[in-house]
Amino acid sequence: MIVKPERALISVSKKEGVAEFAKELAARGVEIISTGGTAKLLKESGIKITEIGEFTGFPEMLDGRVKTLHPRVHGGILNVRDDAEHQKTMKEHGLKNIDIVAVNLYPFEETVCKAGVSLDEIIENIDIGGPSMVRSAAKNHKFVTIIVDGADYKRVIAEMDASGGTSLETRRDLARKAYGHTALYDSIIAGFFNNLLGVKFPDEYTLPARKKQGMRYGENPHQDSAFYVQPLIKEAGVSTGVQLHGKELSFNNIVDINAAAEIIKDFCGEPVITIIKHTNPCGTATGATLLEAYGRALECDPVSAFGGIVGANREVDKATAEKLAELFLEVIVAPSFSKEAKEILEQKKNLRLIEIGDLSGARDNELDVKKVTGGVLLQDRDLHSFDDIAALPSPSKRKPTEGELKAMAFAWKVAKHVKSNAIIYANEYQSIGVGAGQMSRVDSAKIAAFKAKKPLEGCVMASDAFFPFRDSVDQAAEQGITAIISPGGSIRDEEVIQAADEHGIAMIFTGIRHFKH
Repeated sequence: MIVKPERALISVSKKEGVAEFAKELAARGVEIISTGGTAKLLKESGIKITEIGEFTGFPEMLDGRVKTLHPRVHGGILNVRDDAEHQKTMKEHGLKNIDIVAVNLYPFEETVCKAGVSLDEIIENIDIGGPSMVRSAAKNHKFVTIIVDGADYKRVIAEMDASGGTSLETRRDLARKAYGHTALYDSIIAGFFNNLLGVKFPDEYTLPARKKQGMRYGENPHQDSAFYVQPLIKEAGVSTGVQLHGKELSFNNIVDINAAAEIIKDFCGEPVITIIKHTNPCGTATGATLLEAYGRALECDPVSAFGGIVGANREVDKATAEKLAELFLEVIVAPSFSKEAKEILEQKKNLRLIEIGDLSGARDNELDVKKVTGGVLLQDRDLHSFDDIAALPSPSKRKPTEGELKAMAFAWKVAKHVKSNAIIYANEYQSIGVGAGQMSRVDSAKIAAFKAKKPLEGCVMASDAFFPFRDSVDQAAEQGITAIISPGGSIRDEEVIQAADEHGIAMIFTGIRHFKH
């Protein structure tokens, strides 16, 4: 069913393109009603309009809080055009149809992000009349065209020129978009109040997100996919990063980029490189320079590094870029890339370069969300770290040396990012062997030793959770491991400690577990 519009109500906070749209409507005989700043802009653009107070016969009041909340507005939008009783009521009260509603909402999200903004200003930017009109128009989309996105102005004009009005198919699609718009808006407001009042797990939870890009496919080619980002997130990472070069990102790329970004943010004091494969760090290392760190990271598992994703916590320079270019990589993610580095790496047309900006900023106060069939699980992000690892309890007879403490601090940071059951063998500067995602901890210990390309003699072990038996300690001792860091807390801790003492291994208990499922 084609509806030819006779009257449009236009009131927008995002004003790009709105004057042009109103001119196009007016040129096609559509009467324009408008409010506030939009009305001022349209008049200054030479467009004849009817101000909202003139249309309703009632002035804007209460500092603009009440202007469109009026029967002449909502009656004009909501009446069912082919319902005789509705039309009788419209005639009795002298109401006129409103056929197009072009409305987007007060800039609540932008206001919250302003430096030094007051709570009063934030509250004033909660829109009331706008969402009411949007929802009214969307509900009555059988007859009314609702536009919440300026990108749809040209679509509506083109359809009017082609058919004389808008089709039901278009109006229904725009209604779908409108309900998503108001739902996102309300979910951002709800999240603000939850944060304001310290409510971590509200009775009703909504996750606001905007589509950033479509994916060619999901984890596998038969799965459709898209990438959404959350409003108000400022923390450097995959959601705020900018792609500088390379082919389109895949679903798995984004998951791995996130894994890389989270690791490098845990190493702020010195240059670090991590190489990610299937979300696990197959090599992580520090160095005096980024180039040195990359060399060490690659040593850990050069086979798995092929086709991997590299994360760096410093600007990628020319020397590092030249070395990175020697290996086939999917993505490089870093705070920035020097001009020379970009010139080198951009010679690989498919290599994605992701710039995520300054890593020293505060972490965002968001929850970790895991999807299960029919539901979601919410939890705090695992951002735990130790300021002074030497202050942790050491239950073994032999206490760790300064070098072992440094190596354990490094290994513990890496273990947090490895899928459990996780075992890391490392020295002070690099991971040497990684055992990830096994059903038994001793298997992870064996795999970490099998994967090691350098001798393990004198290295340390990190375990993301306690040892249920002494077998992993015995396995570590066979490899020449001299110190172990783990949470402790097993009913067999005494047996585990005894094993460490038998082998002369120094041990630290953190009291913190880092399961990563």
